[in-house]
Amino acid sequence: MTDAVGVLRALHHGRGAGRGPLVLPGPWDAASARAFEEAGFPALATPSAAVAASLGYEDGATPAAEMFAAIARITRSVSVPVSADVEGGYGLAAEELVGRVLDAGAVGVNLEDSEDGVLLDPRAHADRLAGVRAAAGGALFVNARVDSYLRGVADPEEAIARARLYVGAGADCVYPIGVPPEHLPLLRSRIEGPLNVAYLPGGPSVRELGRLGATRVTFGPGLMHRAMAAVRDIAGQVRRSS
Repeated sequence: MTDAVGVLRALHHGRGAGRGPLVLPGPWDAASARAFEEAGFPALATPSAAVAASLGYEDGATPAAEMFAAIARITRSVSVPVSADVEGGYGLAAEELVGRVLDAGAVGVNLEDSEDGVLLDPRAHADRLAGVRAAAGGALFVNARVDSYLRGVADPEEAIARARLYVGAGADCVYPIGVPPEHLPLLRSRIEGPLNVAYLPGGPSVRELGRLGATRVTFGPGLMHRAMAAVRDIAGQVRRSS
């Protein structure tokens, strides 16, 4: 695809109320990636937890080499832009991290601001994001995950402060994972640029998340969990009939 990162950036902007949020399914392998592309989605965003499960690892325990190999299998199986969740970056320097993501064929990257369940210093993380953006030279769409809600900080001001630092450091989009839906309008009013929100079963619909302020909606490992529930149901049917 020509200028895939430009395509991915364009998908995040100019989304009026009538268009709704950008919906990015999360493939965990080549087969799921092809299924999502065939369904008509214009881009994909890998979830590290789902990729880990597909490889037989707990979330956060996938070796970097296996994660990048899995991302490469996904990107080469589709023609749409792919953003890769690389957790905290596996301890790689910005230049090496960017090189490995690009070598794997991804044009976007998702980076977390906590490690081992502990929030990182936001200014240090902003410097890290700035380094990644500089090393990429515009070749990667940088989605900065904000983990404050996930780590038990319920005050929206913490998420807002972190998000604003990350946008200032060059992040293309921020992702306050676990944000309560009722906080979304406040975050939308205080944060410049695209806002990534996770869809959760039983929560607001994708369209409602867009109305509340989401620019982009992702699913984490949720779609894989639904697929595996279907597999277990099929397995049960086959077992009962044998």
